[in-house]
Formats: sequence, structure tokens, C-alpha cells
Amino acid sequence: MKTPAWVVKDVVAQKDYTLLITFIGGEKRIYNARPLLDKPIYAQLKNISFFLSAKADCGTVIWNDDIDIAPEHLYEYSLPIGGTNDE
Repeated sequence: MKTPAWVVKDVVAQKDYTLLITFIGGEKRIYNARPLLDKPIYAQLKNISFFLSAKADCGTVIWNDDIDIAPEHLYEYSLPIGGTNDE
């Protein structure tokens, strides 16, 4: 079975509340997390130091045991960076 394109391989959180995400196939996309900050479950992300602690784990982006974002959502709502395959 083929691995889905939306599996997260790496993430770098940015100070502007965006996530630079590298997906399993090498595709890099940018995700704007600012709309999440108004949702109670993501309230901790308003703390920029906490937001910047994002890491890739188990194929998605997590901050701790309670806060993560579904990888399908990250892929669907992120924008490609610099075209398709710039590498």
C-alpha cells in the first residue's frame, strides 16, 4: 500500500505562526496556524515559545500529548512552496 502524500516528515515553526512542513514525498508546504489560535483547544499555541516547540512525530505535527493537528488537514490547508519539486 502506498504511503499517503500528507504524512509529515519534518516541521519548522516560524515566528509568524506558520509551519514550514516537509511531507514524506519531499514536498514542502507552508501552513498558516493563526486561525487556530481562537479555538480553545489550541489556546496554548498563542504562547510563541510554545508554538515554536512544534515537532514532527508519528506522521503529523505535535506540541505535546494534548495538542496536534491532523496531517490531512495540514496538507489540505497548506500552500506549496516554490512550485512542485524544487529540490
